[in-house]
Amino acid sequence: MNLHRKGRAALVLALVAVVAMAFRVSWNALRDIANAVGADNTAATLYPFVVDGLMALALVATLVLAGKDRTFALRVLGTYTLASLVLNYVHGLVPKLHDAQLDWTRLANWDPANWALVLLATSLPVGSIYFGSDLVAKVLHHRPDPILGPGANAEESTETLRNRSTADLVVSTPAPASVLPVRIPDPVTVDFLKSTPLAKPLPTPAPVVAIERRPVAAESTRPRRATGRVPEVARSPKPRRTAAQLLDEARTATADWSDDRITAEGIRKTVHTSPANARMLRDTLTAERAAKSV
Repeated sequence: MNLHRKGRAALVLALVAVVAMAFRVSWNALRDIANAVGADNTAATLYPFVVDGLMALALVATLVLAGKDRTFALRVLGTYTLASLVLNYVHGLVPKLHDAQLDWTRLANWDPANWALVLLATSLPVGSIYFGSDLVAKVLHHRPDPILGPGANAEESTETLRNRSTADLVVSTPAPASVLPVRIPDPVTVDFLKSTPLAKPLPTPAPVVAIERRPVAAESTRPRRATGRVPEVARSPKPRRTAAQLLDEARTATADWSDDRITAEGIRKTVHTSPANARMLRDTLTAERAAKSV
């Protein structure tokens, strides 16, 4: 770990050294360009800091900002890098710019090119004021995204849930009610010999005939109570409406509604359908009204 940190520190120091030497080379060219467009010695000395310094500021902003602000910082960095490259290139093409006593000269022999180069050189300080202050304001007002824990869902935020309508939320299916078993009373055995008296005594003994005892279930006079949900087989079939029937009912029900009342929740409560069908009806009615208004 210590070796890794030393390597990173050495890499950063090497980068700073290379950038400092590159700035020194560009500083000479930009100073001569500033003298050529009419700047005094003090302004010409500070001119390279205005151009290349904003490039360093934009580079730092790209490491801090994110999203559209980071794209803006990259565009500023690219623009000023290209402008510095053009001015360094012109400095190498015009030998007069290398004179230390130079006060004023042309940057190109062709007038339109000279006008464009002078406009570029003189507009960079003004752009540094505008873009530099804008980048600093964006960095100061930047708020990094919170780090979510392992149990948090990074894809769905609280704001997303707040914007979703209640009809778009998933409707949970209620758990089926438990069916309690119905206890049937035990069968009662009836002894016909004991329960049926003889009308008259027999004059002569007769052989006793064995009567088979059969269990007879006693009938309960109490009504059975409904326990739990009625099975799907015992229910009467409910006719299901087609998509065309649902759309006709929704058109009739919302004929006098305003456009802002056409919501999935309102259609679901009025037509008594599922959330998915309600969203489909909402989109269809909205499209029909938009087509009529055109």
